Amino acid sequence: MIKLVVFDLDNVIIDAEAIDEIGKLVGVEKKIMELTKRAMEGEMDFKESIEERVKLLKGAKVDDIKKLAHKLPLMKGAEETIQELKEKGYKIATITGSFDIVANIIGKRLNLDYIICNKLHHKNGLLTGKVTGPLVEKTKYEILQELLEEEGFSFDECVAVGDGANDISMIESAKLGIAFNAKPIVKEKADAIVEKKDLKEIIPFIEELEEADEASLEEVLDKKREYKDKLSATLEERDEFNRKAKEKKELRDELNKKAKENLDLALEFRDKRNEINKMVEENKRLREETNKKIRKLKWSPTGRKRLKLENEIKKIDKIIETQVLDMKKENELVNRANDLRRELAKIQEDEKTQKKALELKKLSEKYHENVVGLSKEAQEYHEKMIEQFQKTDRIRARADEAHKEFVKFMKLASKKHEESKKIIKKIKQANIEIKRIRSRMDRVDTAKTHKRRMLEKKKAEKIYKLFKDGKKLTKDELLLLQRYKIV
Repeated sequence: MIKLVVFDLDNVIIDAEAIDEIGKLVGVEKKIMELTKRAMEGEMDFKESIEERVKLLKGAKVDDIKKLAHKLPLMKGAEETIQELKEKGYKIATITGSFDIVANIIGKRLNLDYIICNKLHHKNGLLTGKVTGPLVEKTKYEILQELLEEEGFSFDECVAVGDGANDISMIESAKLGIAFNAKPIVKEKADAIVEKKDLKEIIPFIEELEEADEASLEEVLDKKREYKDKLSATLEERDEFNRKAKEKKELRDELNKKAKENLDLALEFRDKRNEINKMVEENKRLREETNKKIRKLKWSPTGRKRLKLENEIKKIDKIIETQVLDMKKENELVNRANDLRRELAKIQEDEKTQKKALELKKLSEKYHENVVGLSKEAQEYHEKMIEQFQKTDRIRARADEAHKEFVKFMKLASKKHEESKKIIKKIKQANIEIKRIRSRMDRVDTAKTHKRRMLEKKKAEKIYKLFKDGKKLTKDELLLLQRYKIV
């Protein structure tokens, strides 16, 4: 059960770095802020940092610092959080590398149970540039350990909240260490992390700690092994889904490539068909024009009439040549022959038209043959085009199905990946818990060793006192005195 909650002061209980604010009073805030930053991020030894910073404050007025302390803003939720924790029966402490002039005013304002801080030395109301105190020589872990021993509490009954590198020792040692708006190095060591600048955010972690049953190291190790086995199986399933997704993707891409090739071929057939259809239309046009020319020609089949006329003309010519005729009769026959010749001439003219018409008819038939042949060829390309389009559709359908399978396996793989991330998070949490339990076990062992050594030392001092009074020492007693360098 939690009995003590320990806070850092700067940037935790107050929303400011006190020494930086004091530095502003004497115009050295930039130098101090740089040293503070290096100390909080663990780049500089805290003792060295605090001494260097305080030197820069030499000459600052104590009264000005007190006024400043009253004006320093509390962290959002600080008053409510500390009041709620005190109502739960917890003792509240601040262990801070900050200074008595500030810490005492803040501590009194919030009714803190313990205020452990450093002391700023001053003379005639001005800072001397010197600082002493528990947090100059010792770590926060050591100070917390002393406080716990004094109150009869254990580390398992303590919560520590801090933000800087010098808080790590107490954060690691407490049952629950909370990194509050902390530097990265602190977050790595903490059991819980609060990013929001509101101190009320720590309450749920403390309540959860009170409600939860503490797992043993073996239970957490078993849980971790269970998580690792589950992670291995989940990753194996994820990889299998990814493999299947890859196969479906490759199949989809291959089918899409084939579909494109077939579509290109179908379009070639279409273009060829259209090209031939143009030729068909051209031959139709020529055929129609030829037929129009044929229809314009006027002729009729007059072969028999031509022969009859020729025979009649021959007869008349023979009569005129062979017979003696009177003038009238001869003139009549000549006139008759001339009329027949004129009629025959008309028939011969009609035959020329007929010959031209036959030539045009042959030409029309040729165009028609072209139309039929080209139409057949165009139809063949049309059928090939349709066949390729249908084949393309079938391939696309297979490609779409492969894509659906690809998406399905990718979703399954993604789901397994998200599951694996959650399991990894649980493994990390288990690692933190294992580290925390082992750290606590080490601290318990250290505390036991420390207590044993203190008891042994007291025993050795008591033996030495008796020895000085004349008591004879046993071999074990002598070794005990030597171990603690008393003799």
